[in-house]
Amino acid sequence: MITPPFFPGFDGLMSLSRREGVDIRPTLLRVLTDLYVQTPVHSDHEARQFVELTSRLIDEVDDTTRAAVRARLSIYPATPPEVLKQLGLRPQHPDLRVPLASEIPADPAAAPTVRPPTEAQMRMASNLSMQPKDAAEINDLFFAASASERTQILHNLAETPLRASARIPAFRAARAVETLEMAAWVGDIENFTLELGETLILPSRVAAQVVGDPGGEPLACAARALDMPGPVFQRVTLFLNPEFASVNYVYRLSRLYDRLSERSALIMLAAWRGSTMAVTRAKYRPALYDDERQRARSAPGQTRPAMQPGVAVVPRTGSQGSGR
Repeated sequence: MITPPFFPGFDGLMSLSRREGVDIRPTLLRVLTDLYVQTPVHSDHEARQFVELTSRLIDEVDDTTRAAVRARLSIYPATPPEVLKQLGLRPQHPDLRVPLASEIPADPAAAPTVRPPTEAQMRMASNLSMQPKDAAEINDLFFAASASERTQILHNLAETPLRASARIPAFRAARAVETLEMAAWVGDIENFTLELGETLILPSRVAAQVVGDPGGEPLACAARALDMPGPVFQRVTLFLNPEFASVNYVYRLSRLYDRLSERSALIMLAAWRGSTMAVTRAKYRPALYDDERQRARSAPGQTRPAMQPGVAVVPRTGSQGSGR
């Protein structure tokens, strides 16, 4: 029996972290650590997988991220010994698993003064575009994750330097919110999906996936991208699809919606749009100059007929052609 991975889709994001221009390794390490410490007990397979994934990221992230991860794992009793050693932590007692941070040696030389980044540098750092393949990987990871993992992903997206989609114009968003509420009130899922896709500039396939997701987190992102008021979103989740609606369902999504930031929703919207471009590029792959020549079958040579088809023989008339 094959054990499911502790963090499905993480290997795909590891390839994304090695691309130039977009460095999301700090976010990946934070997400992985938060998911690991949520469970008090782990199997040996989960512990080995956690060690394998974090060991590739701890030495490659910035000091701030490493310090935050170190603080989380220093008070977590089930931290693997290999990770403790890599972070410079040690157990308080051999019989106890609670680690203590080692004493920080004093630096004899004064550390050089680090200038804070300028406003232009911060603006450039927060405008790194996603490649279509990277957007498709984020999209697949989000839809394959559980409810708690989706919440953690959305929380960490706000801290990434990825470029978010532009805000929907206020007048267009207000008109769409009114239309969506009326469609949800009568349970018209088809028109609701059509209006949502047109407003957010999403293909019908993606819009249907967002509306039909049983978890409801994609719908919360779409509503936050439209700046939908909280009470309106509650009514939408309650009446749009009675098959999913329940007290716990509406309450859980309402809490998520209150904590969801606009930046996280707009980054997720950019991932949905970028994943569509990746599918389109894969479908319409440009052909090389010799593709048709290599795929062509060898056919026997055709002999040219003595007379072209469609040419009629016109008999001559007159004294020379009569044969008389």
